[in-house]
Amino acid sequence: MTSPKAPLFRDPIFDGAADPVVIWNREEKAWWLLYTNRRASVPCEGFAWVHGTDIGVASSKDSGKTWTYRGTLQGLEFEKGRNTFWAPEIFWHEGLYHMYVSYVPGIPVDWRTTRHILHMTSKNLWDWQFESRLNLSSDKVIDAGIYRMPDGVWRMWYKDEANSSHTYLAESSDLHTWQVKGPVITDCAHEGPNVFFWKGFYWMITDPWKGLGVYRSTDASHWEKQGHILDKPGTRQDDQTKGLHADVLVQGERAYIFYFTHPDRVRAESFDEEHPYSSKRTSIQVAELEAKDGILFCDRNNPFHFELNPES
Repeated sequence: MTSPKAPLFRDPIFDGAADPVVIWNREEKAWWLLYTNRRASVPCEGFAWVHGTDIGVASSKDSGKTWTYRGTLQGLEFEKGRNTFWAPEIFWHEGLYHMYVSYVPGIPVDWRTTRHILHMTSKNLWDWQFESRLNLSSDKVIDAGIYRMPDGVWRMWYKDEANSSHTYLAESSDLHTWQVKGPVITDCAHEGPNVFFWKGFYWMITDPWKGLGVYRSTDASHWEKQGHILDKPGTRQDDQTKGLHADVLVQGERAYIFYFTHPDRVRAESFDEEHPYSSKRTSIQVAELEAKDGILFCDRNNPFHFELNPES
């Protein structure tokens, strides 16, 4: 059994890797890990350290066992200034990589600013071209999660911070024009919706900041809440706190969940004090999901075989 390293990855520059997504790079024949590149190692006023961020890149050519930091994505700056990019959602479709990335103008020191989701495309995962700024349900939207339905319609679930931080749904037939359908998960404030199909059900994972919320559906329209996973401390290195903002990669009968942790989190009490490095640093982890009798489980302490298979 080849168990993954724990933590799976830490950013060697800013030590603030968060919001991971994993995708097969067809050109390099390697797995890529892309993430929000928080500036944990930089002393900043207030919450400036979670802004001014690029999208970080790490790659693996040994099926996910080891990851090498590669830098940051190029071409995201579509307007002048030092701006903020968070939480990429990336997939391949008809000869292009599509990315829907959260965008914040400038480097705010607090949360009182506009936020948008941008659509960008690339032929090689490195160099990106701006397509559009999406017109959604408000000007405070982040964390796109996208899945194509059997009828060919693309669905996007995202967090609307102007509407109680609930998950909203939009649909598109061409990945360019999106129609907002309204709220779909409203039981609590949360972020980071991630939808996948596995073991006969659609599943949605959310981050309500107390472990990860789990929802199940037969049609990706009507969702039933099941509870939480990764809400109890783990035993692996840097895994002894709750899991945050996750991405799920399904490979046949197996499904892996990539998430991040704040291993030494000591939350600052006000915007006026400096957030210590210990409360800001993050680690990327991976665990295996299990499903039995229509219930999703995750025991992050269980050893498991971890080997990512190449995609065509």
